Amino acid sequence: MFVRRYWSGEWWSMNQKRFMTTSKRVQDRSKLKRIHDLEIVTEKWKIASKVLFLMEILKKEPEMIIPVRQLDQYRSQISLPKPHRVSDFIRKSPKLFELYKDHRGILWCGMTKQGEELVQEEDRMLEEHQDTAAEFVTRFLMMSVDKRLALDKIVHFRRDFALPVDFRTNWVHKYPQHFKVVKDNEDVEHLELVNWNHAWAITELEKKTMGITEASDDHVPGLLSLSFPLKFPPNYKKAYKYKGAIDHFQKRSYLSPYADARGLKAGSKEFDKRAVAIMHELLSFTVEKRLVTDHLTHFRRELVMPQKLMRLLLKHFGIFYVSERGKRFSVFLKEAYKGSELIEKCPLVVWKEKVQSLIGYRGKKKIEAFSDMEDMEENGFYESSSESEDTIDLQLEQEEKVGELEDDSLAGYSEMDIEEICRAYEDTKRC
Repeated sequence: MFVRRYWSGEWWSMNQKRFMTTSKRVQDRSKLKRIHDLEIVTEKWKIASKVLFLMEILKKEPEMIIPVRQLDQYRSQISLPKPHRVSDFIRKSPKLFELYKDHRGILWCGMTKQGEELVQEEDRMLEEHQDTAAEFVTRFLMMSVDKRLALDKIVHFRRDFALPVDFRTNWVHKYPQHFKVVKDNEDVEHLELVNWNHAWAITELEKKTMGITEASDDHVPGLLSLSFPLKFPPNYKKAYKYKGAIDHFQKRSYLSPYADARGLKAGSKEFDKRAVAIMHELLSFTVEKRLVTDHLTHFRRELVMPQKLMRLLLKHFGIFYVSERGKRFSVFLKEAYKGSELIEKCPLVVWKEKVQSLIGYRGKKKIEAFSDMEDMEENGFYESSSESEDTIDLQLEQEEKVGELEDDSLAGYSEMDIEEICRAYEDTKRC
């Protein structure tokens, strides 16, 4: 292991400055390209995720009611710091939740009739969506090197792929023709591919660009030469000197995400473009065309992606947008958005917007501007998101930092150098 061989006092002393400044540089770079509309999306989801989590907790209860004092154990999931009370958090959304006391004076929380109807509506939609979700999970497995992924890691994508709450216990056994649950030598559960589906070994980009709905039974994924849709800030066109580098990247051939990538050299240009294609494909699978970047880093080894994944995301900001609002970064597929709105909304997104419209704070005041959201954070009720079942794994964060030191192959990557592009973008804003 890299850590065992090199984690010595001398090596640490020589590299401490670089180690400690990596994350800071990432945040600075991201701020240079902030897109207000997508930051609004991030902030709205931070609020909605806490309410949806509470709805899931109530949904698991026999009568969909729970003593408020039992909800205190979920403070970390809803990012509710003390001394704020859980009951005050609940009162912020009176159209979804209601509070009442029993004859013993114990305070209980339940859902309003409107909230219960929304839960039933979501159940119906998840049922209708489950075949599509099974396809995306299967294709996820098809992209992995060993055609298997740890269940503990896949569960991070549960909401993003619109998987049901019983994903691990029941749902994974509903599609034995596609995948099965197996255990490794350390008794860790994995989801393993059962049958390779040739029709699904085609990317969403191929479908849109070439008009192909599905591949033939004898299709073998290989080299692709497709350009990615790009969206730059309005003034970016003035930075014309980078057009050649961008065109060169767009024309370069790369391996399909469904092709075997074992022979690719880490740090090569082909390796990086394939990584972009994988991230593009994964984001295309998601309900909101958005993911928490932590979730992507969990799969670096399985999907053969670079250690410096954040650098790659920021470098290609015509394809992706990284928001650093809160404690966790989110990455958007820019082509899927027009302003702050998804161009194509699946029924689950429309449902979520219904929930968002019923979430209240400060009386009936609605979210109108980014400054309003900053005020919300200041009052302590809606702090940085910490999604349920997705607590931050500090060990993986440490691996991410160590990996950035280990992989020097991208350090001198000159094409579309991110710092130069950011400076160029700043220059355009002064024009």
